[in-house]
Amino acid sequence: MQTHQYDVIIVGAGGAGMRAALESSTRARTAVISKLYPTRSHTGAAQGGMCAALANVEEDNWEWHTFDTVKGGDYLVDQDAAEVMAKEAIDAVLDLEKMGLPFNRTPEGKIDQRRFGGHTRNHGEAAVRRACYAADRTGHMILQTLYQNCVKQDVEFFNEFYVLDLILDKDLAIEDVPEGEEVAVAGVVAYDLASGEIHVFRAKSVVLATGGAGKIFKTTSNAHTLTGDGMALALRRGLPLEDMEFFQFHPTGLAGLGILLSEAARGEGGILRNGDGERFMERYAPTIKDLAPRDIVARSMANEVREGRGAGPNKDYVLLDLTHLEPAHIDAKLPDITEFARTYLGIEPYTEPVPVYPTAHYAMGGVPTNITTEVLRNNTDVVKGLFAAGEVACVSVHGSNRLGTNSLLDINVFGKRAGVAAAEYAAGATIVEMPENATSAVVAQLEAMRQRPDGERVADLRRELQETMDRGAQVFRTSESLTETLTVIQGLQERFSRVSVQDKGKMFNTDLLEAVELGFLLDIAEVVVVGALSREESRGGHFREDFPDRDDANFMSHTMAYRRRTDGADVDAAGIPPHETRLDTKPVVVTRYQPMERKY
Repeated sequence: MQTHQYDVIIVGAGGAGMRAALESSTRARTAVISKLYPTRSHTGAAQGGMCAALANVEEDNWEWHTFDTVKGGDYLVDQDAAEVMAKEAIDAVLDLEKMGLPFNRTPEGKIDQRRFGGHTRNHGEAAVRRACYAADRTGHMILQTLYQNCVKQDVEFFNEFYVLDLILDKDLAIEDVPEGEEVAVAGVVAYDLASGEIHVFRAKSVVLATGGAGKIFKTTSNAHTLTGDGMALALRRGLPLEDMEFFQFHPTGLAGLGILLSEAARGEGGILRNGDGERFMERYAPTIKDLAPRDIVARSMANEVREGRGAGPNKDYVLLDLTHLEPAHIDAKLPDITEFARTYLGIEPYTEPVPVYPTAHYAMGGVPTNITTEVLRNNTDVVKGLFAAGEVACVSVHGSNRLGTNSLLDINVFGKRAGVAAAEYAAGATIVEMPENATSAVVAQLEAMRQRPDGERVADLRRELQETMDRGAQVFRTSESLTETLTVIQGLQERFSRVSVQDKGKMFNTDLLEAVELGFLLDIAEVVVVGALSREESRGGHFREDFPDRDDANFMSHTMAYRRRTDGADVDAAGIPPHETRLDTKPVVVTRYQPMERKY
């Protein structure tokens, strides 16, 4: 077992992690731990753009951007955080330009901007061009640009290291820490994929930037690696997760596959049509039609299919029509997504509409933080030295529904803030002592899985989980579907305690690590469903058919989910022990925009 010591440890090398690293590494001794090679991180899959009120193409300002974010999130957005993001968006884009990111340009040489769903001028008057973009490869360009600058800055990376546990200075459950007593981070435990060796990274500050958890669903735009690691590690240490019931289903996944076709296609003039050829979004969002927020478009698409107006032999999808656009325009602005249609469906977008259907895309919830990215252990107290940014975190700039292009903005604005805050904290802190046997739970879990001669197969459990979540907790939800889903998940957790892996070796044992990731997925899926059952209203990405209206009187608050073991022992990482999920609430921060009916 090897031990390392740094001022700042950043877990995750996607956009948020590397943006944090660029800030912290100039101020403190920093290391980035990633289970992937950095340029394979899922930020590279983001296509459409990164929004900022530059007003390069049309009149715009940051207040309109803030309002759109709040309204788009169905008023569950913390408005102080939204204001920070919208104000700092302009510098975030300019920072990337100065780093060398090749944005598309206007004829005058300015950064070009395109329309995107839910982004409007003058508080909803009409769609506005706010999304800065690099064709339909914006996330890829951001990831490459950040990585090149990290290399230039000599940031230290530990690639293909899986972080398996978060170490705090208390070995008892967080909820048992007396009020007023501080809790601080001590480091992380990681597994080196190449050798199978356990490494302990001690640090004054830790930044979680591990991304989302889309693989709890079968039909998803997310990569296989998005298994909710950082969220599950926090949950197992007694920290809360915020607003986990809100999961975004992107409207335009390739039908039957879930592979993403960017909202940029609609921003450039693409039209959604049902099996009758009707532009059906005119009925659901008459003002901005196909550029309504994603939750509205996804539900509208699913409703067209449910009511028998779908396309195809089974009427189980709708169509994204680009055929009225000039081929040269498509090639210039949408080269990747049109190639996806050709490669995966054999469709020629110049002449044929593309079959699409909603796909699980983004977790609005996550590890709760304040606007300086410090992780909260309840509604007010922070964990000293622990920070989070990106999709793993919930600073609540997305509320119950994220607007397109706000994710790439989020990782850059709050990734930068996390890097600065972590380094500043480290400058005045000392490394805290770890509890005894801090690594014993991880080692016990890995050895139990590896040594078990036979048992449950990871692939079987994962497939059942994903199919169950698709069936019972996707675009439309009911008490009955969610209760059934929760029962299945709890059964899978019991079976997970008997999971076995075929590869008994140590070097490059991806079989073993997929088993660990399955445990994370089961943790996150349970919290998503428990939160969805409790929230008896419809808001943003969470739609309850048995409670179809938004209920501000009872549910204008964030959900805070805590997990405690029921056998009296402390929360640990050894499998999924007997536990209960306790839900609490946290007030929504309202500064200038009072909740109102959401119309487009």
